Amino acid sequence: MKKGNRLTVYILVAMVLGILVGYIVNKNASADFIAKFSTNIKLLTTIFLRLVQMIIAPLVFCTLVVGIAKLGDLKTVGRVGGKALLWFISASLVSLLIGMLVVTLSQPGTAIDLSNADSSGAKDLIGKTQEFSLAKFVEHVFPKSIFEAMASNEILQIVIFSIFFGVAATAMGDYAKPIVKALDAASHIILKMVGYVMNFAPLGVFGAIAAVIATKGLQVFNFYGQYLLFFIIGIAILWAVLITVGFLILRNRIPVLLRRIAQPLLIAFSTTSSEAVFPKLTEEMERFGCKDKIVSFVLPLGYSFNLDGSMMYMTFASLAIAQAYKVPLDLGTQLTMLIVLMLTSKGIAGVPRASLVVVTATCAMFKIPPEGIALILPIDHFCDMFRSMTNVLGNALATSVVSKWEGELSEG
Repeated sequence: MKKGNRLTVYILVAMVLGILVGYIVNKNASADFIAKFSTNIKLLTTIFLRLVQMIIAPLVFCTLVVGIAKLGDLKTVGRVGGKALLWFISASLVSLLIGMLVVTLSQPGTAIDLSNADSSGAKDLIGKTQEFSLAKFVEHVFPKSIFEAMASNEILQIVIFSIFFGVAATAMGDYAKPIVKALDAASHIILKMVGYVMNFAPLGVFGAIAAVIATKGLQVFNFYGQYLLFFIIGIAILWAVLITVGFLILRNRIPVLLRRIAQPLLIAFSTTSSEAVFPKLTEEMERFGCKDKIVSFVLPLGYSFNLDGSMMYMTFASLAIAQAYKVPLDLGTQLTMLIVLMLTSKGIAGVPRASLVVVTATCAMFKIPPEGIALILPIDHFCDMFRSMTNVLGNALATSVVSKWEGELSEG
């Protein structure tokens, strides 16, 4: 069995074991033991995610600078960036609209029991939302220090600095080549580290699943089955649209792409973190046949501007909360909400539970009780699995499509 296939099997086994162990603890242990068990077992996930986060900032900086330098001139940078943004904006709008249509037709909010709210978890999110303003948005996008941005893994800030650095290096020509060559070597070293870090993925998966099942138990699906079911239907529709559009452009390469990204999809699904697979996805996209200069430019931008699963969830969750509280929203208000979500969601890449922070802020803006976020928290972990996986698919397709448009997609 190939090493990559072995890791996939280990991750699947870890998911099953996590469910079993979590269920046994949930059914047989006291409340105090469950709380301690969940906290401690989640440390396995924390170790894995911190190892991945250790790699992300230097990898984004190195690959993005090298990618811009390899594109050769500012005209090419603008052309590739324009094509990427065309895909990102189109995919975001489609994702938001699908979320709005599914939640309007299915009305899952009416089935939510107000007595199952997770009030303690909501307080933390509402606290974060009070900081959510235009001034904070600008601060979140533009770095005052690259070292501070790297220390806190602010992907969008790192992307902004890297674009300026890469454009300056390109403008300087031969004089900057030694720096570009050194960063190229550094990016290959970091990608080598990715292989070592991914060996910890099964432990991270086991910890994440065991902790949430031990705390919530399988009965959470009884209360929220309808909400989760309709959200999964929405995700399935979004996948169908994305893959269909991808097929129209990439043709018979789509099955190959899906096979290539199967492991990153599985890791994102089981750890609820699309960020966790950024380094691995970079590697797989190059193996698929995308040129490294396109991958290193488009993929970091995608992680900042193209989170399709999260976008769909934002409209779905916001309108479901409105339904639960019987807050009427006409079509004009709903479309205005889409535009607000489109703008506010672009500066929150890398923020933990960013989708929920944006949903809370949006609810407050449209006179929907922001404490309603507590209603969806008990099932949010499971929704996050699907939206994280969808974010990875969206960015893989975006990178492949831009590579194809640029004539830079080989047979892999």
